[in-house]
Amino acid sequence: MNPEQKYHCCATCRWFHIEKEPGQPSIKSCIRLGFETKPHYQFNCWDPREDIKKRIAEESF
Repeated sequence: MNPEQKYHCCATCRWFHIEKEPGQPSIKSCIRLGFETKPHYQFNCWDPREDIKKRIAEESF
């Protein structure tokens, strides 16, 4: 498994957002696509956060 495959999921994408309301379950969504998602889902529009890009680069060597 290459490093990009290892990290490719919504939770590592820059578009992933979690909304927390007191007393309510948190809402996980893609702010780019505009719908709820789950951290382990994968989409072709994945754009990793900067920290994930660095990890991928380090593991590629």
